[in-house]
Amino acid sequence: MSEAKRFDDLPTRTKQFLSNLRDEEIDTLNDGIRLVSAIRTVGTFMKWVIVGLIGILAGFVMIGESISKIASWMKGG
Repeated sequence: MSEAKRFDDLPTRTKQFLSNLRDEEIDTLNDGIRLVSAIRTVGTFMKWVIVGLIGILAGFVMIGESISKIASWMKGG
């Protein structure tokens, strides 16, 4: 598709917005897009860190219960 007709399908309001952007506004939008992408990446990482920590905590609790049961069996009661 030619450059002249590339944006013909866009709504008028969007075309006006894009045509009125200055160079520094375009740079700001690009920085914002990269920032949102980085935040999503960190958010996904933190989600799995939290899930992992909850799993480790649950594992320690289960091991503690098992050790206390084995200790009570060893005492004979």
